[in-house]
Amino acid sequence: MAQTTSDGKLVRATVLGLALSFAPTFSWADSFGAWIAAVKQEAGAAGIEAQYLAALDTLKPNARVRELASRQPEYIKPIWEYLDHMITPSRVADGQTQLRAYEDFLQKLQVKYGIPPGILMAIWGMETNFGKVKGSYPVLEALATLGYEGRRAAFGRQQILAALQILQAGDVSLADFKGSWAGAMGHTQFIPTTYLGYAVDATNDGKRDIWTSPHDALGSAANYLKVSGWRAGVPWGVRVELPAGFDYKLTGLKNRRSMADWQKLGIAGADEPIQAAWGEGAIYLPAGHRGPAYLATQNFFAILRYNTAPAYALSVGLLSERIEGGAPVALDWPSEDRPLLPEEIKELQGLLQKAGYKIGAVDGVPGPLTQAAVLDFQKQNKLVADGYATPAVLSEIRKILR
Repeated sequence: MAQTTSDGKLVRATVLGLALSFAPTFSWADSFGAWIAAVKQEAGAAGIEAQYLAALDTLKPNARVRELASRQPEYIKPIWEYLDHMITPSRVADGQTQLRAYEDFLQKLQVKYGIPPGILMAIWGMETNFGKVKGSYPVLEALATLGYEGRRAAFGRQQILAALQILQAGDVSLADFKGSWAGAMGHTQFIPTTYLGYAVDATNDGKRDIWTSPHDALGSAANYLKVSGWRAGVPWGVRVELPAGFDYKLTGLKNRRSMADWQKLGIAGADEPIQAAWGEGAIYLPAGHRGPAYLATQNFFAILRYNTAPAYALSVGLLSERIEGGAPVALDWPSEDRPLLPEEIKELQGLLQKAGYKIGAVDGVPGPLTQAAVLDFQKQNKLVADGYATPAVLSEIRKILR
């Protein structure tokens, strides 16, 4: 989902040409109607006409959207289960079929934007199963639900203002203005601000139609990845072997070094040599120090602009390789480590927060801030610092912080 927010997602597109000021969030006990009235006033002041503002009048909070907003499978599922769910034989086969069907168009996109066809196919497949599941939630209703209350309130308010601009521009009718529970739209699931800033008319028919035109949707995804920093000719990442005695404090996506520096530290590619020309990268341990290690390049970070979850970016990279004809790679996952339950994650977050670590919301979702706090705790207490929260790590946090 392009530009989903979690633990501090950056949204760059300017909405309605104005700097947005977010009103305080409301609790569910307060009037949803009052919140809608405030949004209408702000949108009207920014130039949205009355006939489009009227689309807000019949909205009600959607309980299912609120429920889904509390779940993030990219963070909750063990990485090996998430990968199995995303990279299936049928998705690989469908991706290869679509790769052949759109071959000429994808080659043109690669020349223009530098994005490999397999990456675009992987994103299309993961986001909507190649257009089969684009979402049936009314976008305005979903965004109003998110904006009314909760940790996504600022996101929802920002996006509903952008959605009204899309509606007024005539890019989509209200009846067809549907998407995911988070307000992501079309074949490649752009949120409204991302659509306004980066969607393109790849068919040159005068419309940016990501809802019914795979060409426009794929072209928009390619443009978005390019402006997000994608470097042509560089892999998304490579699996690596870590040397004996490696200092795990050097791992983590915030710790970027040049490829030459990683090579000096004894990092070696497991399947292909590391190239200095790739620029900078970071060591990513999706299952902690006991699982496989990857050297994430700038292109991995470009994928993260699409979705902030590292598990998502890893899935896109691995799925793209399979779609382009690569063989399955057997990976040794520490599957005996059960994931923490949401209640345990909340306990972990609460203990770390009380001790002064930056957690954000204590919500049972082990997002980037939680992972960084676990990593800091491990470093400060001379544990293996991989940022990976297991029952054993929770036990250590209990002993030290209670």
